[in-house]
Amino acid sequence: MSGQHVHSYAVSNMQTQPAYRSLFEVGELAARAKRARQHERACDLCARYCRVDRGTERLGACRTGLQARVASYGPHHGEEGPLRGWRGSGTIFFTWCNLRCQYCQNHDISQAASGGHLTADQLADIMLRLQASGCHNINLVSPSHVVAEILEALVIACQEGLNLPLVFNTGGYDSLEALALLDGVIDIYMPDMKYSQPAIARRYSRIGRYPTVNRAAVLEMHRQVGDLVIGDDGLAVSGLLVRHLVLPDKLAGTREIVRFLSHEISPNTYLNLMDQYRPAFNAHDFPPLDRRTTRQEFAAAVELARQAGLSRLDRILA
Repeated sequence: MSGQHVHSYAVSNMQTQPAYRSLFEVGELAARAKRARQHERACDLCARYCRVDRGTERLGACRTGLQARVASYGPHHGEEGPLRGWRGSGTIFFTWCNLRCQYCQNHDISQAASGGHLTADQLADIMLRLQASGCHNINLVSPSHVVAEILEALVIACQEGLNLPLVFNTGGYDSLEALALLDGVIDIYMPDMKYSQPAIARRYSRIGRYPTVNRAAVLEMHRQVGDLVIGDDGLAVSGLLVRHLVLPDKLAGTREIVRFLSHEISPNTYLNLMDQYRPAFNAHDFPPLDRRTTRQEFAAAVELARQAGLSRLDRILA
């Protein structure tokens, strides 16, 4: 399915094979893992482009060397319906993040050294445990800075029979170099689209280039996997699922983001407009982020999405 757009949104319940299995069978997955490790010698595997050699003591913005650090893992029943199903999405929460969101609700993971370092064998074992527990997919949370480690573990997990769709659950600040390595590997891309304005991105997440990089990444993700396809069992099979957190006082730039999705990506984009913003971490130092999003603000965001032509809104009756 790599590089092709998908125009239907439901498929029969016939057995489908995750994208990466085909690459594994011809040896290309192992080759990708090896190339990803080479990228870490002058790291460009996220859009910060630190260019550090991660095999040395010098660490880049992600504060990660050659081993992924995992904070927790397990079935998650709070994800979008097509991901969580009835047995949960098999989430793996990676420690650290390439963003510095001052209101992050998971700051204990993204901004602190939670959990522990894992070898490729250990990470592969987690994937297989999640599959054995009945999870519907492997949901890689904040994976942008550990693409090489994920690919290396995936090769090992494939050898032991991993056969679940892969979800790339990202903050959306991903490099095109990393996405090229993931082409044909990832079944479901789930990026955030946090901001439309560089000044807002710089103030609240410490990265002014976010809007430009984010849009380029989402375009490439959609090129690879197309619109979200859901099986007749209600589970996501492949495609793009976008998350957009509605912030107080229109800070997220919802109007511009929904127009981009409808006009530049696809009017059939599956969008989760999220209404759960609450002040966390350092938010109280950054008004108006020191208050929750109001019902009126969220309703206005939903109306903007509909006016833009988007109708596949998660948890909202279109």
